[in-house]
Amino acid sequence: MVDCPVCHSTLDETYFNIREETYCAKCSAQLQVYTFPALYRPLEGKPAEPLLIPEEASCFYHSQKKAVQACSYCGRFLCSLCDVDLGGEHLCPKCIESGKQKKKLKSLENRRVLYDDIALSLSILPMLLFYFTILTAPLVLFLTIRYWNAPSSIVRRTKVRFLIASLFALLQIGGWAALTFFLINAWKWR
Repeated sequence: MVDCPVCHSTLDETYFNIREETYCAKCSAQLQVYTFPALYRPLEGKPAEPLLIPEEASCFYHSQKKAVQACSYCGRFLCSLCDVDLGGEHLCPKCIESGKQKKKLKSLENRRVLYDDIALSLSILPMLLFYFTILTAPLVLFLTIRYWNAPSSIVRRTKVRFLIASLFALLQIGGWAALTFFLINAWKWR
Protein backbone atom coordinates (compact mmCIF):
# COMPACT_ATOMS: atom_id res chain seq x y z
CA MET A 1 0.00 0.00 0.00
CA VAL A 2 2.11 2.94 1.26
CA ASP A 3 5.83 2.52 1.91
CA CYS A 4 8.24 4.44 4.07
CA PRO A 5 10.27 6.70 1.73
CA VAL A 6 13.51 5.82 3.54
CA CYS A 7 13.46 2.09 4.36
CA HIS A 8 10.58 1.09 2.01
CA SER A 9 8.76 -0.92 4.68
CA THR A 10 4.96 -1.04 4.36
CA LEU A 11 3.10 1.36 6.64
CA ASP A 12 -0.23 0.44 8.22
CA GLU A 13 -3.33 2.64 8.70
CA THR A 14 -2.13 4.08 12.01
CA TYR A 15 0.31 6.34 10.11
CA PHE A 16 -2.32 7.83 7.76
CA ASN A 17 -3.97 11.27 8.06
CA ILE A 18 -2.53 12.22 11.46
CA ARG A 19 -1.96 15.96 12.01
CA GLU A 20 1.33 15.63 13.87
CA GLU A 21 4.41 13.94 12.49
CA THR A 22 5.07 10.29 13.34
CA TYR A 23 8.11 8.08 13.04
CA CYS A 24 8.62 4.86 11.06
CA ALA A 25 8.82 1.83 13.37
CA LYS A 26 11.68 0.29 11.36
CA CYS A 27 14.04 3.19 10.56
CA SER A 28 12.68 6.02 12.79
CA ALA A 29 12.31 8.33 9.79
CA GLN A 30 10.03 11.29 10.38
CA LEU A 31 6.72 10.79 8.51
CA GLN A 32 3.55 12.67 7.76
CA VAL A 33 1.29 10.61 5.46
CA TYR A 34 -1.96 11.91 3.97
CA THR A 35 -4.14 9.53 1.94
CA PHE A 36 -7.64 9.43 0.58
CA PRO A 37 -9.98 7.46 2.87
CA ALA A 38 -10.79 5.14 -0.05
CA LEU A 39 -7.27 3.71 0.19
CA TYR A 40 -8.10 1.65 3.25
CA ARG A 41 -11.87 1.34 2.86
CA PRO A 42 -13.01 -2.24 2.14
CA LEU A 43 -14.04 -2.86 -1.48
CA GLU A 44 -17.76 -2.89 -2.17
CA GLY A 45 -19.65 -4.87 -4.78
CA LYS A 46 -19.68 -8.48 -5.69
CA PRO A 47 -16.85 -10.22 -7.49
CA ALA A 48 -17.42 -11.92 -10.82
CA GLU A 49 -18.50 -15.51 -10.56
CA PRO A 50 -16.26 -18.17 -12.12
CA LEU A 51 -17.63 -20.55 -14.76
CA LEU A 52 -19.03 -23.50 -12.92
CA ILE A 53 -20.18 -25.65 -15.78
CA PRO A 54 -18.51 -25.57 -19.21
CA GLU A 55 -21.93 -25.37 -20.92
CA GLU A 56 -22.89 -22.12 -19.16
CA ALA A 57 -22.64 -18.81 -20.99
CA SER A 58 -19.47 -16.87 -20.35
CA CYS A 59 -18.81 -13.15 -20.24
CA PHE A 60 -17.91 -11.59 -23.60
CA TYR A 61 -14.94 -9.81 -22.03
CA HIS A 62 -13.87 -12.48 -19.50
CA SER A 63 -14.19 -15.95 -21.00
CA GLN A 64 -13.58 -17.66 -17.64
CA LYS A 65 -16.39 -15.80 -15.82
CA LYS A 66 -20.05 -16.79 -15.70
CA ALA A 67 -22.45 -14.47 -17.55
CA VAL A 68 -25.13 -13.01 -15.32
CA GLN A 69 -26.72 -10.44 -17.65
CA ALA A 70 -26.99 -9.48 -21.30
CA CYS A 71 -26.23 -5.95 -22.51
CA SER A 72 -29.46 -4.07 -23.21
CA TYR A 73 -27.99 -2.48 -26.35
CA CYS A 74 -25.79 -5.05 -28.09
CA GLY A 75 -26.84 -8.30 -26.38
CA ARG A 76 -23.36 -9.38 -25.29
CA PHE A 77 -23.26 -11.61 -22.24
CA LEU A 78 -21.68 -9.91 -19.22
CA CYS A 79 -20.28 -11.09 -15.90
CA SER A 80 -21.11 -9.14 -12.74
CA LEU A 81 -17.83 -7.28 -13.12
CA CYS A 82 -18.65 -5.92 -16.59
CA ASP A 83 -22.37 -5.34 -16.05
CA VAL A 84 -23.14 -1.64 -15.48
CA ASP A 85 -26.68 -0.85 -14.38
CA LEU A 86 -27.49 2.57 -15.80
CA GLY A 87 -31.02 3.79 -15.25
CA GLY A 88 -32.46 0.27 -15.21
CA GLU A 89 -30.59 -0.80 -18.33
CA HIS A 90 -27.64 -3.18 -18.23
CA LEU A 91 -24.78 -2.01 -20.44
CA CYS A 92 -21.37 -3.35 -21.38
CA PRO A 93 -18.26 -1.14 -21.29
CA LYS A 94 -18.17 -0.85 -25.11
CA CYS A 95 -21.78 0.39 -25.32
CA ILE A 96 -21.18 2.89 -22.54
CA GLU A 97 -18.14 4.28 -24.35
CA SER A 98 -19.87 4.48 -27.73
CA GLY A 99 -23.01 5.95 -26.14
CA LYS A 100 -20.90 8.58 -24.43
CA GLN A 101 -19.07 9.49 -27.66
CA LYS A 102 -22.23 9.59 -29.77
CA LYS A 103 -24.17 11.36 -26.95
CA LYS A 104 -26.90 8.73 -27.03
CA LEU A 105 -26.83 8.10 -23.28
CA LYS A 106 -28.51 11.14 -21.71
CA SER A 107 -27.75 9.90 -18.18
CA LEU A 108 -24.00 10.21 -18.92
CA GLU A 109 -24.12 13.92 -19.77
CA ASN A 110 -21.36 15.84 -18.07
CA ARG A 111 -22.04 19.26 -19.57
CA ARG A 112 -24.91 21.23 -21.04
CA VAL A 113 -25.35 24.49 -22.86
CA LEU A 114 -26.79 27.02 -20.42
CA TYR A 115 -29.17 28.90 -22.69
CA ASP A 116 -30.45 31.04 -19.83
CA ASP A 117 -26.93 32.37 -19.22
CA ILE A 118 -26.50 33.06 -22.95
CA ALA A 119 -29.82 34.93 -23.07
CA LEU A 120 -28.95 36.98 -19.99
CA SER A 121 -25.50 37.85 -21.37
CA LEU A 122 -27.00 38.82 -24.74
CA SER A 123 -29.46 41.13 -23.01
CA ILE A 124 -26.99 42.87 -20.67
CA LEU A 125 -23.63 43.05 -22.48
CA PRO A 126 -24.82 44.88 -25.62
CA MET A 127 -26.12 47.72 -23.45
CA LEU A 128 -22.49 48.82 -23.22
CA LEU A 129 -22.71 49.51 -26.96
CA PHE A 130 -26.37 50.40 -27.34
CA TYR A 131 -26.56 49.92 -31.10
CA PHE A 132 -26.08 46.15 -30.85
CA THR A 133 -29.31 45.79 -28.87
CA ILE A 134 -31.33 46.14 -32.06
CA LEU A 135 -30.01 42.69 -33.01
CA THR A 136 -29.54 41.04 -29.64
CA ALA A 137 -32.91 41.91 -28.06
CA PRO A 138 -34.95 39.86 -30.58
CA LEU A 139 -32.32 37.10 -30.32
CA VAL A 140 -32.77 37.03 -26.53
CA LEU A 141 -36.53 36.64 -26.93
CA PHE A 142 -35.99 33.86 -29.46
CA LEU A 143 -33.60 32.01 -27.11
CA THR A 144 -35.98 32.40 -24.19
CA ILE A 145 -38.96 31.05 -26.10
CA ARG A 146 -37.03 28.33 -27.95
CA TYR A 147 -35.12 26.91 -24.97
CA TRP A 148 -37.60 27.55 -22.14
CA ASN A 149 -38.22 23.80 -21.68
CA ALA A 150 -34.70 22.65 -22.62
CA PRO A 151 -32.78 20.93 -19.82
CA SER A 152 -30.89 23.55 -17.87
CA SER A 153 -27.81 22.87 -15.85
CA ILE A 154 -27.12 19.39 -14.52
CA VAL A 155 -27.63 21.07 -11.16
CA ARG A 156 -31.27 22.18 -10.87
CA ARG A 157 -31.84 25.87 -11.73
CA THR A 158 -34.83 28.17 -11.94
CA LYS A 159 -36.07 30.17 -14.94
CA VAL A 160 -35.17 33.52 -13.32
CA ARG A 161 -32.34 34.19 -15.78
CA PHE A 162 -34.69 33.71 -18.72
CA LEU A 163 -37.22 36.07 -17.14
CA ILE A 164 -34.63 38.79 -16.42
CA ALA A 165 -33.19 38.45 -19.93
CA SER A 166 -36.67 38.70 -21.47
CA LEU A 167 -37.45 41.79 -19.39
CA PHE A 168 -34.24 43.50 -20.53
CA ALA A 169 -34.94 42.50 -24.14
CA LEU A 170 -38.49 43.86 -24.02
CA LEU A 171 -37.21 47.13 -22.52
CA GLN A 172 -34.59 47.39 -25.27
CA ILE A 173 -37.15 46.71 -28.00
CA GLY A 174 -39.45 49.29 -26.37
CA GLY A 175 -36.55 51.76 -26.33
CA TRP A 176 -35.90 51.19 -30.02
CA ALA A 177 -39.61 51.55 -30.80
CA ALA A 178 -39.76 54.82 -28.85
CA LEU A 179 -36.59 56.12 -30.55
CA THR A 180 -37.97 55.21 -33.99
CA PHE A 181 -41.30 56.85 -33.19
CA PHE A 182 -39.53 59.98 -31.95
CA LEU A 183 -37.27 60.17 -35.02
CA ILE A 184 -40.18 59.67 -37.43
CA ASN A 185 -42.23 62.38 -35.74
CA ALA A 186 -39.23 64.74 -35.62
CA TRP A 187 -38.62 64.14 -39.33
CA LYS A 188 -42.31 64.80 -40.19
CA TRP A 189 -42.29 68.19 -38.49
CA ARG A 190 -39.30 69.44 -40.45
